[in-house]
Amino acid sequence: MARIPPPVAAVRTAVRRGLADLPSDALLLVACSGGADSLALASAARFAFSRVGLVTVDHGLQEGSDRRARSVAAWARDAGFDPVRIETVSVAGRPGGPEAAARTARYEALSAAATELGAAAVLLGHTRDDQAETVLLALARGAGPRGLSGMPGRRGVFRRPMLDVARADTRKACAALGLAPWEDPHNSDPAYARSRVRASVLPVLVDALGPAVVSNLARTASLVAADSEALDELAAAALVSASVPEGLSVPVLAGLAGAIRSRVLHRWARELGAPGGALAYRHVVAMDALITEWHGQGPVFLPDGIVVGRRADRLVRVVPAHIK
Repeated sequence: MARIPPPVAAVRTAVRRGLADLPSDALLLVACSGGADSLALASAARFAFSRVGLVTVDHGLQEGSDRRARSVAAWARDAGFDPVRIETVSVAGRPGGPEAAARTARYEALSAAATELGAAAVLLGHTRDDQAETVLLALARGAGPRGLSGMPGRRGVFRRPMLDVARADTRKACAALGLAPWEDPHNSDPAYARSRVRASVLPVLVDALGPAVVSNLARTASLVAADSEALDELAAAALVSASVPEGLSVPVLAGLAGAIRSRVLHRWARELGAPGGALAYRHVVAMDALITEWHGQGPVFLPDGIVVGRRADRLVRVVPAHIK
């Protein structure tokens, strides 16, 4: 019996472990761009599970992207994936930069495909290196625990079973399996922050601190994520306790630890309709000041036209016409 190359075995083992909770007859969809990471993931999923489909998303951002999508789909059909879908999305006019807009469009298309096809999970090919890059980008933004938690292994229908697999191993796995990955020019375009981190920042850290820095950054994300999950559970219960007619109780909020209170305020703002992507640290700090540094100041203006103020011993949503 031929020996399985170690990189191929590493990817297959990660996929089996990451999806071990799913029923054996569940339909899985692999999100595949044709790059080394997603090709290695697709191959491992097809090897380990009986019902595996593939979705490739054409963002239309590069010349020939439609041909690339058709090529990936043709490979998938030949390899036995079923169903195989090409999802064409429009990025123009979406909020945020091109990278964020493309990501949002991609996840929307993948989520819709999963719902339509009844898939139990959509598999994403992010690796340990991607996780390390995500942590560095979060540090640069001054992100809190949510940002430093990196990408979750699972969220809703999405799964990332290769977060403990090195990017180099996905390339080696493709070579061992005779797969020819597509090299996305965006991955080396210095116009994108992640590309600069990948090409310049992370290699410098590896040179200075050793190769273990990549796995250490990824492990940090995992540890912070576990702590954040526990704090979020406490905050969910605290929000219920603090809720009063029309708002939140200031005395209850004042009695909470700061890490819990900030999460309560963030959750409440989201419940009022503030979009998570636009809700910033400064907004939560300003709301917190209505509790901890109250001296009669005016209301706090949140994204999407939402206004929060203090009325006696309550935080309430303020109708704009009532603002003085």
